[in-house]
Amino acid sequence: MTKKEPVLVVLAAGIGSRFGGGIKQLAKVGPSGEAIIDYSVFDAIEAGFKKVIFIIRKDIEADFREIVGDHLEGHIDIEYAFQDIDDLPEGFTSPKERTKPWGTGHAVLAIRDIINAPFAVINADDYYGKEAYRLIYDYLKNDLKKDHIAMVSFILKNTLSDNGAVTRGIVKTDASGSLTGIEETKEIIRGADGVITGFYGGDVVLNDDDKVSMNFWGFGEEFIEELKTGFKSFLSNVSEGDIKAEYLLPEIVDKMLKENRTEVDVLTSNDTWFGLTYSQDKPEVIKQFAECKKKGIYPDPLF
Repeated sequence: MTKKEPVLVVLAAGIGSRFGGGIKQLAKVGPSGEAIIDYSVFDAIEAGFKKVIFIIRKDIEADFREIVGDHLEGHIDIEYAFQDIDDLPEGFTSPKERTKPWGTGHAVLAIRDIINAPFAVINADDYYGKEAYRLIYDYLKNDLKKDHIAMVSFILKNTLSDNGAVTRGIVKTDASGSLTGIEETKEIIRGADGVITGFYGGDVVLNDDDKVSMNFWGFGEEFIEELKTGFKSFLSNVSEGDIKAEYLLPEIVDKMLKENRTEVDVLTSNDTWFGLTYSQDKPEVIKQFAECKKKGIYPDPLF
């Protein structure tokens, strides 16, 4: 039997309230006006991906197609899915006051009627580097086992910011390399003495080479059924008046892990991660891509 071709799924529906002004998924950061998402798709194509599904909001569809989708046509097969806060199972309604989407798990549910292959999930506004896409494509194409999930982890020192403290999920694994847990550690910063510290139930000292999760996942197509069932359970437990509760992929995977219903295989990229969280991040991201051009890592323009 021919193995199914993995699909790249890009989460691009978030509001990005911390970014301030404009749609951060579409921010022009490359030498020829490319968005981070352009580099992600370029790297995915190089790795072997032949199809991408963009999960967006309906209200940004025209801008998204004009800035990203249109110039990718002919380079990779493209489909769109739409995250809508009112896209809920029968019997549930969204509070009138709610404006925030229901989280990354709900976003992935938007592909439920169009996905029929294993898939990788990434954030639109994160640059992951080339190695991550090679690792996840090869895993999904050749090594994915039933009831297994993959996570591409990164090295902590390659994800720190020069502009202040960050929050990272510190990855814990067993001797075989399978995930045992993720410790969501806040206020991570390198001090003047070179020591990296953070806060996880108290002050902690971290190592340069600790592995961290940056929301880069690989799933079998059966994961969609898990999301459907889990989302109903999640909604049933949302407190009345709570307009910020989110159905999040890391928490979904963690719950499955604790219930011994999955194994998470940790793949590790040695590339440098960077992204757009705050508007102040934009100049540094522009600088990084200018360096990539200078070193010949990417053509200019990309497409």
